Amino acid sequence: MSALADDGASGSGRGRLLPRAGLIVLAALLVAAVAALAGARFGLMLAIGLGLGMTLEGLRFGFAGPWRAMILRREPAGILAQLLAIGIVAIVALPILAGSGGEIVGAEAPIGFAMIGGAFVFGAAMQVVLGCGSGTLVNAGSGNPVGLVALPFFAIGSFLGAYHLIWWTELGTLPVMVLRGPSGLAITLAGLAVVAAFLLWRAAPGTRALPRRLIIAALLLALFAIGNLLVAGQPWGVVYGLGLWVAKGAAGFGADLSGSAFWSAPGNAERVASSVLTDYTSLTDFGLIAGAFLVVSWRAGGFAAPLPSLPARAWLATIVAGLLLGYSSRLAFGCNVGAFFSGISTGSLHGWVWFAAAFAGSWLGVHLRPALGLEARS
Repeated sequence: MSALADDGASGSGRGRLLPRAGLIVLAALLVAAVAALAGARFGLMLAIGLGLGMTLEGLRFGFAGPWRAMILRREPAGILAQLLAIGIVAIVALPILAGSGGEIVGAEAPIGFAMIGGAFVFGAAMQVVLGCGSGTLVNAGSGNPVGLVALPFFAIGSFLGAYHLIWWTELGTLPVMVLRGPSGLAITLAGLAVVAAFLLWRAAPGTRALPRRLIIAALLLALFAIGNLLVAGQPWGVVYGLGLWVAKGAAGFGADLSGSAFWSAPGNAERVASSVLTDYTSLTDFGLIAGAFLVVSWRAGGFAAPLPSLPARAWLATIVAGLLLGYSSRLAFGCNVGAFFSGISTGSLHGWVWFAAAFAGSWLGVHLRPALGLEARS
C-alpha cells in the first residue's frame, strides 16, 4: 500500500515539475526576446519587472492591503515593511543621485493643489478596488476579476489625466523641492523612523512584530528598485506606462494628440511613436503582470479565479474607481510606487505630502467599500 502511495506521490511531483520548468523557460524566453528585439538593457528591465511581480504576489507584499489593515485593525507590519524598503533604497539612491551629474534622475515633482487632491482621490479609489498601481497589475496577472476589470479603465484614466495634466498644474504648484546629500539622507531616514515609531505606538497589542516574509519581500523590492534606478536611469514607476499604452492605441487609430501639452511634448511624442519595448515603465508593468501570473501558475498549474458574486453597483464602482485611479495618479505625479515609494526614496518632498493625502483618502475608501457592495457590512 505504501509503495503504491509513494509511486502516486512521485508521479504527482513529476506531473508538476514539467509545467513548472516550462514556466521558467517561458520567462527566460520573454526576457531573451525583448533583449533581441530592443536591446539587452530593455530585456534586463523586463527581468526586473518579473522579479517585482513575483515578489509582490509570491510574498503577499502590497500597499493598499497594509494601509487598510492599519486603518481597520491597527496592524502596522505591512506599512513598516514598506518603510523598510524605502529606507534601504534611499541609502543607495540618494548618494547615487548626488553624484550622477544628472544622468540618473529621481522621482521629483512639485507639490500643488491638484497633486494633493489627486493623491487623496487615489487613496480612496485604491481601497475601493483593493489595489494601487502595482497592486492592480499584480491582481490582474493573478486572475483577480476585480483587478482585471479595473486595469483597462486605470489605463484610460491615466491617459486622460496626462492629457489634462498641464491645465491642472496651472491651478498652483510650489517649486520642486528635493533632499540631497548626507543631510537629505539623514532627514529622509529620520522621517521614516518617526512614521514607524508612530505606527508602533498606535499598533494593536501583539501586532508590532514584522514577519520574516515581509522582511524578505522588503529586501527584494529594494534590490529590484535599485536595479531599476541603475538600469533605466530613473526610479521605479507604474502609471506612465499605462497611459502610454492608451496613447499609442489612440494614435494608432488616427487620434490627434497635439491638443495635449503633455502628449505632444517631444519626449512623450517620441515614446508614443516608438516601440513599447523601449519604454522602461511599460516593461516593468508587463513584468508585474507576468510575474504574478508565473507565481500563481507555479502554485496551482494555472489560474481560474471564480467571478465573485457582487451586485451590479460593485462592478460599476470598480469601473469608476479604475478610471479615478488612473486620472488622479497622473495629477498626483504617481501612485504608491512612483510618488510614495520612489518619491520619498529619491528625496522628493512631494512623496511625503502624497503619503499623507493618500492615507487620508484611504480612510474614506475603506469605509466606502461596504456601501458599494464590495464586501459585507461589519
